[in-house]
Amino acid sequence: MRRRDLLLLAASAAMSRNPALAENNPPRIGFVQVGSRQDNRGLVDAFRENLAALGWTDGGNITIVDRWAEERAEELPGIVKELIGSGVAILVTAGTPATLAAKQASARIPIVLVGVDDPVALGIVASLAQPRGNATGLSLSSSEVIATRLQLLQELVPRLRRVAVIVRGDPGIEQKLQDIRANAAQMRIEPLMLQAATGTALELAFARLRSERCEAVYVASGPLGPAKRAQLIALTAESRLPAIYSFRVFPADGGLMSFGADYRDLFRRAAGFVDKILKGANPADLPVEPPRKFDLTVNLETAKRLGLTIPPTLLARADEVIE
Repeated sequence: MRRRDLLLLAASAAMSRNPALAENNPPRIGFVQVGSRQDNRGLVDAFRENLAALGWTDGGNITIVDRWAEERAEELPGIVKELIGSGVAILVTAGTPATLAAKQASARIPIVLVGVDDPVALGIVASLAQPRGNATGLSLSSSEVIATRLQLLQELVPRLRRVAVIVRGDPGIEQKLQDIRANAAQMRIEPLMLQAATGTALELAFARLRSERCEAVYVASGPLGPAKRAQLIALTAESRLPAIYSFRVFPADGGLMSFGADYRDLFRRAAGFVDKILKGANPADLPVEPPRKFDLTVNLETAKRLGLTIPPTLLARADEVIE
């Protein structure tokens, strides 16, 4: 039997578990994310390419319907409702806001989440090993990632004792802040937590971190919209402090350094979850997986403007150096 015939047989078997598979031939896969299609084209391409490698061709035996909220997260519930109304068989949700919108909209349609910090704390899954509901996929961060970011700051500031942690009121942020505090305590670093949900609050946060004599900045939220991202990078430059971010887009736009999950790898792996569900797997039985690949990006031009010398050992570990 040819591979295509095997896939069609598997999809037929899955229809009894997911009525949307039976209602639409080929099955429709909904993809939703905050941000723009143009800025995230590489991620969708990675997702589509790995689906093709697994035998699922967009425009052939499946249809991928992607929708973007730009920077308007408040539009996500409407976007998800539209996708569900169009008869999607699976929702692929990038980031916490999109995943929460999908979870609130349906307890039946399978959800493959990508890049959610703590899906257990958010109530999206019962546990990482046994999700039990209609959602599974790929989480974003871990305590080890947080420790690595603090260690990278220590390499830039060998006697680092106080670091400013910039956060927004992101869903599930509490667990992340606990992990930052715990890791900082082990390294004898004092974290100064600064909430900055608005532009004015961000300016006040930087005024305070300067008065508190912080020696580095850890940006725990992101990737933010273009305007807020530019403001944050500009304020960090004015403070002349080294900063580390969770997303590559920050050093690409002029920030100093980022360390985080390789998003292309996450989206490639998301295709594997879709493949399993199309073949009849139940999301409740598919464990949520952590990131496996990470990227360290360093902007040397920014380092020069800050008067920083990046240690050769750190540069040697960088996946990308922007000059």
